[in-house]
Amino acid sequence: MDGRRVDDTAAVASAGYTLTGGDGRPYRSAVPGRFGGYRRGRIYGRLDCPSALRHIARRSYVRHRVFFADEATAVAAGYRPCAVCLPQRHRVWRKAEPS
Repeated sequence: MDGRRVDDTAAVASAGYTLTGGDGRPYRSAVPGRFGGYRRGRIYGRLDCPSALRHIARRSYVRHRVFFADEATAVAAGYRPCAVCLPQRHRVWRKAEPS
């Protein structure tokens, strides 16, 4: 050992991606998220969602963009499925919502 302290937080800090956990808090990850979300609207969807890509192109979306490792994490964080890129999941979510 050369006297340098080994710190687990340094390894996490060097990870390349910031994802949102099921508790809604950000964390660093070595792997990218599989789903993207819009923090203000509490919507999640595929990374190639046409609606999200339009908003990103207009730069109206980027500041509020979050990423999730998977759908279960997005749902646990309180996000709903996108009606454009996840229409079947969105229909199921709508039916489950109280009127």
